[in-house]
Amino acid sequence: MSAATTARTPLRQDTLAQVGERVPVPTYDRGALRHGIAHLGVGGFHRAHQAMYLDELMNRGEALDWAITGVGLMPGDARMAEAMAAQDCLYTVVVKHPDGSREPRVVGSMVDYLFAPERGAEVLDLLADPATRIVSLTVTEGGYHVHQVTGELDADDDGLRHDLALADGELPVTAFGYVVEALARRRAAGTAPFTVMSCDNIQGNGHVASRMLTAFARLRDPALADWIAAEVRFPNSMVDRITPVTTPEDREDLAAHSGVADAWPVVCEPFTQWVLEDDFVGGDRPALEDVDVQVVPDVTPYELMKLRLLNAGHQALAYLGVLAGYTYAHEAAADPLLERYLLGYMEQEASPTLAPLPGLDLDAYRHRLIERFANPEIRDTLARLCAESSDRIPKWLLPVVRERLAAGGEVRHAALTVAAWSRYAEAVDEQGQPIEVVDRRRDAVLARARAQAEDPLAFLRDPDLFGDLVDEPGFTGPYLEARALLHQVGAKETLRRWVG
Repeated sequence: MSAATTARTPLRQDTLAQVGERVPVPTYDRGALRHGIAHLGVGGFHRAHQAMYLDELMNRGEALDWAITGVGLMPGDARMAEAMAAQDCLYTVVVKHPDGSREPRVVGSMVDYLFAPERGAEVLDLLADPATRIVSLTVTEGGYHVHQVTGELDADDDGLRHDLALADGELPVTAFGYVVEALARRRAAGTAPFTVMSCDNIQGNGHVASRMLTAFARLRDPALADWIAAEVRFPNSMVDRITPVTTPEDREDLAAHSGVADAWPVVCEPFTQWVLEDDFVGGDRPALEDVDVQVVPDVTPYELMKLRLLNAGHQALAYLGVLAGYTYAHEAAADPLLERYLLGYMEQEASPTLAPLPGLDLDAYRHRLIERFANPEIRDTLARLCAESSDRIPKWLLPVVRERLAAGGEVRHAALTVAAWSRYAEAVDEQGQPIEVVDRRRDAVLARARAQAEDPLAFLRDPDLFGDLVDEPGFTGPYLEARALLHQVGAKETLRRWVG
């Protein structure tokens, strides 16, 4: 039967045997699974990463009491709730190999999904239930409410203010609001706390989660905050897998070639890595090391490597790629000028800030990153990589800038990345076409970008993003040079002069 005429089977629990004739499906009895993990912020990455690792463990007959209940906090999560309800929380992970081959498999480790705006009371009951032993998070960098310059809790956040002023019967709106209320209920009931496991791209994500969540709890109840600080564990982790947004073409490709009608499959690259600190309440966790998760005493060297090379590298690629006329990451990464620029940033600026990792070939890792970025099958959009820059650049790239300046080193490549962001934030490309800037601080970012016509350093005069970097000539010098070139000769010629 040809791909075009392959019969299409809707993915559900009652069709799993039929689907299993075409693609791998869970080999375990999903009816025997017991809830153990609540995950806040279910997106493509979680489904292609943490949930996939749990599914692998379950296929080995392990971790059957660690099933995941997903929780959607944002209004936009309603679509995910509908898809998961229709498919009994089953979905397909499709690995896209660079040679064009596809490797689909159905994941069954999620057993329920709660949409908090409609089922918030159930979410709180779930989090307060002793069966919930881990609450994991992929709530994006902004979900931790960190002030970009002070590093303290941004207590003026509207969501946090709402959650601190709840009247009887009202429900939280933030992840912190739900987690702290659930911990308060557990403390009052004499129930042991759960472990809070961050899987977001933040340096020291466990430490950040601990400090911010405890600070939020202290605004509500100092005694509760003291209990959280003493009893709750917040393991650090490093997570890595490129997972682009699922497109209608991805759904159609899966249905046409595998006969699986999945409302929301997730597509990803072959590479996956998870480094996890072994720090859980009572030591209670799944045996993730059995499926190649690196469970270690200290995650820091791994996470710095990933954040400063891969994540910051994506930012270096994204703005210049858009300005140079590219749409997808693989197109930009295949440009020899952008490749040389990326390697220059990684070798000359980011890598000197990293501690050595025994047994790891850093040069091979850098070149592997370029290969991953250039995978033509992933079709990761540069627009996705450019989104929420004001949350990403301060956490991923600017620490490199500050460490290099403190050591007397150059930051030319990093300065060009920031200059390209400022040019991108003018919201018009080199052909005069509009750029849709997606950023939680969009109005402020666009206003400073527009002000650069009168004040070339206006973009850097935002202390909430850049602190005092505007006063560092080692940074502002190459930044101004790069900005001028981007306007005078465009992105490609700027790159040619920069790497030449």
